[in-house]
This record gives sequence, structure tokens and C-alpha cells, in this order.
Amino acid sequence: MPRCFWCSEDPLYMAYHDQEWGTPLRDAQGLFELLLLEGFQAGLSWITVLRKREHYRKVLFGFDAQRLARLTDAEIEALMQDPGIVRNRLKLNATRRNAAAWLALEDPVGLLWSFVGGHPKVNHFKDRSEVPAITPEAEAMSKALKKAGFTFVGPTICYAFMQASGMVMDHTQDCDRYADLANAG
Repeated sequence: MPRCFWCSEDPLYMAYHDQEWGTPLRDAQGLFELLLLEGFQAGLSWITVLRKREHYRKVLFGFDAQRLARLTDAEIEALMQDPGIVRNRLKLNATRRNAAAWLALEDPVGLLWSFVGGHPKVNHFKDRSEVPAITPEAEAMSKALKKAGFTFVGPTICYAFMQASGMVMDHTQDCDRYADLANAG
């Protein structure tokens, strides 16, 4: 199966590409998890975070925003000792802060999808050189999320989040997923 240029031969990465990346996600819990994971990825490769995702789910209470908003400093310190996650204090503190910010949003799903008009923006990129790292929509999302109290939501993180959650469909035309998702958009 031809895949996007960024997908390696790692079976976990291939499954993620084939079953998740770019598929429209409108579930609040799934979007919250993905937003946090994209923040954890900052400065790292996505496969690093993907390999740790199940452990993140375990130690971060299934990405339960109510529980994460109440993380104590002692719990964050304990997480800093866990080799199964990316041990970065700023990112762990951002988890607590972002959970509280998420809970304060009236309609997080509606807000996130509003930056693409409520439906997937289908791009028709032929080559990897056409795929941007940042778009005006990602910049607007980043600005709105920061205003709402989120951290680790710069425009590059927001665009990666938009791609992963299917808000933008960036499978390139030479990828087998392109036709299915382009027609679904």
C-alpha cells in the first residue's frame, strides 16, 4: 500500500497512518487526547510519542480532563520519574493547565472544528514540498487556544493536530488513503 512520505516501515506507524491520521475526529475525548499528545511531541518525532501513547493513557487517567486538571505537584513529580513517558516538567505542567482550559470551554469540539468551517478542508497535494507546516487556520487556532489558557499550542503543533484529527486532509495524492478521505470530505 503506498503511504504518505512521512510514514516509516514501523508497523505501529503504518497502522496509525492507515487507520487514524487524517480521519475526521469529532469525539471530545479523542480530540483532547490528541491535542495533549501533539504537545508532548513538540521537539520530538511523532513515533516517539506514538510508542508511548498506551502508557500515557495509563498514567494520565485515560486523558480524563476532570482528573488531569486536578493533578498535584506530587503527582507531576512522580510522572517525572516514569521512563514510559516523555519526562518534561513543562509539558506535564501544561497537561494540567490544558485540562483546566479544556474544561472551561463551552463547546471544545465546535471551537476546534470552527477553524475549518466545521468540515474537513481537503487539500490536493501531489508532493511533500506542497504540504505546509503552518497555515492561517492553524495560526488562528493557536491564538484562540492561547487566549483560552492553553500552552504548547503553537501554530506548528496546531497544524499537526489539524492534520492528525482530519480537520485538514493532507494525505498526498500518491497515498492510498487520499482517495477515500478526499471523497469523504
